[in-house]
Amino acid sequence: MIKNWHYILFISFVCFSCSKNNDSNIPLVTVNIIIHINDPAYNMLTVPGGWTYLNGGSRGIIVYRASNDVFQAYDRHCTFDSSNSCALVSVEVNNITGFDDCCGSKFILTDGSVTQGPANLPLKQYQTSFDGNELRIYN
Repeated sequence: MIKNWHYILFISFVCFSCSKNNDSNIPLVTVNIIIHINDPAYNMLTVPGGWTYLNGGSRGIIVYRASNDVFQAYDRHCTFDSSNSCALVSVEVNNITGFDDCCGSKFILTDGSVTQGPANLPLKQYQTSFDGNELRIYN
């Protein structure tokens, strides 16, 4: 019986130690923003591939329209060396990638994944819901 207990303990340890740890040390900030994409201030979001910056999150939010019904929202706080005050992601002129001038990391806006640089975690993503006019960004 004791022998079986050791096996159970070992299997439990292995299972729990294999879980992903995506903690990027970006501060947890409550986000609950509603915007109307037909508002002229959000004109860039009326077509797929459009994006805009919003206030909110840890260091601001990038909202990217991936398709007619799909929006992605990411915190601008870079996931590499998040304690550095200059860790801020900005959208590049190609409108498809974000770049952090501080560390040189680059992220693709369709899913937030890292494409180059020292960052190894994707951008912190917020949930979105869209009803055809109102876009809600929240966590």
